[in-house]
Amino acid sequence: MPKILIVTGDAAESLEVMYPYQRLLEEGYEVDIAAPSVKKLQFVVHDFTDGFDTYTEKAGYTWPADVAFADVDPAQYVALVIPGGRAPEYIRNDPDVQRIVRHFMGADQPVAQLCHAPQVLAAAGTLTGRRTAAYPALAAELAAAGAEYVDSAAVVDGQMVSARAWPDHPAWMREFIQILRSKAPA
Repeated sequence: MPKILIVTGDAAESLEVMYPYQRLLEEGYEVDIAAPSVKKLQFVVHDFTDGFDTYTEKAGYTWPADVAFADVDPAQYVALVIPGGRAPEYIRNDPDVQRIVRHFMGADQPVAQLCHAPQVLAAAGTLTGRRTAAYPALAAELAAAGAEYVDSAAVVDGQMVSARAWPDHPAWMREFIQILRSKAPA
């Protein structure tokens, strides 16, 4: 059974981890969650509240990581998923996350990323010249990384599929699964 890797950490958006995790299992893939260490991760829920200028954050689900970033052999996986939330803000600095991302992007393997995940790809130096969706507040950061920000529910750029945030899941996963079925069927 082909394996897909999700790289994340504490404060990842609950829906952005759990939806692709369950959808890819349903599709017939084995899915591993990688994090800075093997432990129970604390995810969060981001929502919008009247009167706030930005999203609010509440505690979300907990879920165990299967493997530490340092122990990941990306050659064992057919695709990569990078959820958003606040986790990308700190996992992007991990040299092993950068190694993993460079492997998938360099090998032209399927990569699904959304919300704040482009921060990870930017830190790995893999966004230059790419088109990507993201949480809208990242538009300037993406431009600084050499990428073109696209305000859309599903942006396909080669093997990479991106989206703005969890409300885009249906369009985002639909495009990603089409790429998976053609490049690495379950």
